[in-house]
Amino acid sequence: MAIADVIERLRAIEASAPSTDGVVCFARLYREVTEGVAAELAAGQGFADSHFLETLDVRFAELFFSALESYGSDPGSTPSAWVPLFAHRSQRGVAPLQFALAGMNAHINRDLPVALVTTCRELGVGLGDESREHHDFERVDSLLAKVEAHVKSAYVTGWLAWIDRIVHRFQRIDDVIAMWDVGRARDAAWINAQALWALGDAPPLASDYLHALDRMVGLASRGLLIPADSWVLKLGRALGA
Repeated sequence: MAIADVIERLRAIEASAPSTDGVVCFARLYREVTEGVAAELAAGQGFADSHFLETLDVRFAELFFSALESYGSDPGSTPSAWVPLFAHRSQRGVAPLQFALAGMNAHINRDLPVALVTTCRELGVGLGDESREHHDFERVDSLLAKVEAHVKSAYVTGWLAWIDRIVHRFQRIDDVIAMWDVGRARDAAWINAQALWALGDAPPLASDYLHALDRMVGLASRGLLIPADSWVLKLGRALGA
């Protein structure tokens, strides 16, 4: 699989359900991020090791696709981090932005450490803070922040957005947004990857560590998916906005 294949598969997921579906909301954000990374890699924007980033991007995506497939065939085998999003993807009262952030939470906080370790082992590189891989990893943060901000602004638009900003005190979507920061999440993912790497020689402990991380991330996702409807959003839906 290549990055282009990842993008095509994400498009297929977007087309598989209504735009309000929780997994579709996340897939849309994920696709835009992946397209942005692919464009920068193609332009050769000063990355020290583009092969590392390309491999990481694919291994990272494979974890999401695997989790989605496992939930469809054997929910009990699905990582706990992903279960809240998959189980509540059709729940009314949850804003599209909440779905997108819950997906980012599961993917970055649980999957990214695993993908980093897998990629580094595959390519024979390390996870040092001064490594060129870490430098490239951090360079992607600014791109992710831009795409995240764009997608956030796209979920509530027009007159509905204007009114909702005025009366935001009557709803908790601002609090949900405040709970999430992509830069801090990726910093934590790198540290958790270093921990998993260090525990590589102690398989039982490494497995227990990942299991505990998985469950904590799942708990955070459940918090992100608490219905956050305001009366304004409900009115907008009733009027077809």
